[in-house]
Order: sequence, then structure tokens, then C-alpha cells
Amino acid sequence: MIRGFFLGFIKIHILNHASKEPVYGLWLIEELGHHGYKLSPGTLYPILHKLEEERLLKSYSENIGGKIRKYYKTTSKGMKTLSKVKEKINELVEEVME
Repeated sequence: MIRGFFLGFIKIHILNHASKEPVYGLWLIEELGHHGYKLSPGTLYPILHKLEEERLLKSYSENIGGKIRKYYKTTSKGMKTLSKVKEKINELVEEVME
């Protein structure tokens, strides 16, 4: 049950970070680790692919030192979704922390 909540939090973190600058898988794994989430590539990449499928993220590839790295950036739909989520988070925090 807790895993389901955490997956929602992880999606929010991803959208938030990708709204500020392009992000890639290994960086996200490390960044989310700073927040206490221990993710494997086998957990992260399906989330990224699902967010892209839902058109909340868009990806592009770059050659970095001879290796192809896939970057993700929040789309305009993703930005609108993130904005709505932030409103709901504020509402929830106010209610729960009373």
C-alpha cells in the first residue's frame, strides 16, 4: 500500500525536476535517493515511459562522450498537471497538518 503512495510522490518529483531542466535516468535515481527513495532502473524507466506516454514528459537523446543519453523535459500538459498537483498538495498539507 505504501508503495502506491510513494510512486505518486516519485512522479511528482520527476515532473517538478524536469520542469526546471532536462533530466536523465541516472541523475533521477541519485536525486530521488537524496529524498529517501531507492529506485532501480527497472522501476524508474517504466515510470518515465508512462509519463511520456501520457504526454506529461517529452524525451530527446544526446551523444555524451560517445554514449547516447536520453533526457526528459516536462511538456506544457505536464506543467499544467504539476500546477494542479501543487494546489492539491497545498490543500492536503493544510488539512493534514492542522
